[in-house]
Amino acid sequence: MVAGVQGLLKRGLPVTPAGADAALLDLRGVVARAVDPADEASRTAALDGTLRGLLARFDDARYAPAARALFGLPPAEPGQNLTVRRELAAKAAGHEVHHFRKRVEPKLIEKVAWELLADADRFTRSALIAPRLAPVTTRQPVSADPFAWEVAEHEEQLSRLWSALYAARAELLAVERLISLEADRMDIIQTAVTAAWRWAAARAEAISYTTAFAPDGDASPDELVALAGWTPALTAPQASRLTEAAAGGASREQFVAALHGETGLGNTWTEGFFARPAAPDSSIEQENGSAS
Repeated sequence: MVAGVQGLLKRGLPVTPAGADAALLDLRGVVARAVDPADEASRTAALDGTLRGLLARFDDARYAPAARALFGLPPAEPGQNLTVRRELAAKAAGHEVHHFRKRVEPKLIEKVAWELLADADRFTRSALIAPRLAPVTTRQPVSADPFAWEVAEHEEQLSRLWSALYAARAELLAVERLISLEADRMDIIQTAVTAAWRWAAARAEAISYTTAFAPDGDASPDELVALAGWTPALTAPQASRLTEAAAGGASREQFVAALHGETGLGNTWTEGFFARPAAPDSSIEQENGSAS
């Protein structure tokens, strides 16, 4: 795995079929994201997107710009060779180039490889993956048959579930983006409230889906809604209260009105986003210390 990631450095991103190791293309997270898992070009594009996402969320603040530059993302520019990218990465990390290449770069590559494996593991353990859609050029009427009705209803509910999950994920990402941009606090809070509404609506859909179609399934409603992304920790009663306020297709305004006076719950949700995340243990930082 490390060798496969190492091999990507020569050209950097975007990943090309010629530079992609088979072990990377076969990762569960890559295959699951590919439009056509049987097509190498499709899996290559999925690997490229996965790497970009992991590098964008690289959790070591000191070395994140260096890791991105090394693979050809800003502060690097498209078309720059590895020597130039390495110099930019070393500068971003505060190290001399030779020290960076010998001591830091291998650790960054190992970390990216580990993140790819962790991503694959999350997909391996996930009971549900969003259904793929294919273009439909002709109308597909539902036959007047109980079995056809049941199949159509199941697909309808599954589509509603994933629509709600992705809507929640979009708002949760928006909150994190605004926090990263150090946006106005009120703008962040407004977006966090929207995220709460979308998250609660997704949880309501998850409860509806599992109750009707998967009462003994592998995934509980809370496991399904966790696919939308990280949220502040809530107690079971708090999660239920949010869900009740969003149930039945409630609008954002109705959701907010239903929770009027729930100051404690509101603070738990919004302040959870403002809390500083725990810093990850950085073997890179510990081993390399200050600028060299």
